[in-house]
Amino acid sequence: MSFIYLLIAIVSEVSGTTAMKMSQGFSRLFPSIMIFVFYGLSLAFLTAALKTINVSIAYAIWSGLGTAFIEIIGIIWFKESVSLIKIVSLLLIIAGVIGLNLSGETHGGGETAIKVQSEKQVH
Repeated sequence: MSFIYLLIAIVSEVSGTTAMKMSQGFSRLFPSIMIFVFYGLSLAFLTAALKTINVSIAYAIWSGLGTAFIEIIGIIWFKESVSLIKIVSLLLIIAGVIGLNLSGETHGGGETAIKVQSEKQVH
């Protein structure tokens, strides 16, 4: 369930960042309000995901995929320029997120680390 929360957090963050662009510097009311709504949702769901996902893994996935999705939205929706370096960089971000997921430390590692640290302090 935590990865579903993380996915919702990413989609909310990307929506908030898109709303920033659409707000035209806070000059448009609805997109300006939506910035705060989406970022609030994003942080709430990210916090829920952190119950069972290590913070280093969750934050890397949240920020990495958010960055990748925003780049894609910028190119497709806002007609931003495309270059080979942008595409390669985007692929490197995605590869990094995949690498973090393959590290095997995404399930319950946070609780285990806290438990081990607490046990060390007791002894």
